[in-house]
Amino acid sequence: MKKLYASITSVGCFLPKTILSNSDLEKIVDTSDDWITTRTGIKERRILDKGIGTSYMAIKAANAIIEKKQINPLEIDLVIVATITPDMHATATAAFVASEIGASNAFGYDINAACSGFLYGMSTASAFIESGRYNKVLLIGADKMSSIVDYQDRNTCIIFGDGAGAVLLEPNTNGLGVQDEYLRSDGSNRDLLRIEAGGSINPTSKETVMSKKHFIYQDGKNVFKHAVSNMSNAADQIMMRNGLTKSDVSFLVAHQANKRIIDATSNRMGIEDDKVLMNISRYGNTTAATIPLLLHDYESKFKKGDNIIFASFGAGFTWGAMFLKWAYNQ
Repeated sequence: MKKLYASITSVGCFLPKTILSNSDLEKIVDTSDDWITTRTGIKERRILDKGIGTSYMAIKAANAIIEKKQINPLEIDLVIVATITPDMHATATAAFVASEIGASNAFGYDINAACSGFLYGMSTASAFIESGRYNKVLLIGADKMSSIVDYQDRNTCIIFGDGAGAVLLEPNTNGLGVQDEYLRSDGSNRDLLRIEAGGSINPTSKETVMSKKHFIYQDGKNVFKHAVSNMSNAADQIMMRNGLTKSDVSFLVAHQANKRIIDATSNRMGIEDDKVLMNISRYGNTTAATIPLLLHDYESKFKKGDNIIFASFGAGFTWGAMFLKWAYNQ
């Protein structure tokens, strides 16, 4: 029997219509377009309407794949949603998404690994495919970061945006799909990027709400330092483990948190600028959605057999890299 590989066979996305530009933020907090662009590479980000949850975007991204591939939702075996902004506590957003798209034969659950969530989800989804027990796994990265951002904190509100991206993974016996992964985590630094209240240590109270402890906090300088070191090292490791040279790499698909971090990673890998895919200027950091949004935006550039390196870094800390051979021509 030929070895099974988990290959991406389709990509979908959803982006809210509302755009929050750097000039808009200049009117809200003490910042400027030049300051934001120079430090992050971000020019604008999308914002989802109030009263609508992450599942709304995830459903839209999933339905985009269903319509494009003309698949019967009943054929989907599993739905995974990578997110740190679930619709609500205790219930998996993925279970609701599966029901809403008509995937009643599927089971679903969420993955919380922050900005590395989609990459962790790729690892999980590929394992299900490679087991031979499942044929269609829908993996969605979706986050409504505007729901946890304090728009009076210029250190965080300039970075994050809302969005969702999805991929369908199916078995492949021709050697195309996920080849290798290098995933890591370090919980000792979790306080550097966190939401302090709302969990079991510090439950919601009047005091936690009044003191704004339900918004995301980031120690920018230290997070940047760890992100540059760990994300670039992970990409370097995945290349060395698979004997890849810079000429072997077709594209780098890196988490879109900060242009300087992406540049540092590509420099460590030694690859040319035209192989480094970016859309951070238009969407900002959409957390678990950045990688699938990149795949959607650049899908037409990918050719069957292309060697793609994924890399990410997120709160937790979580980080890693993955090597995938693209499975189709658009």
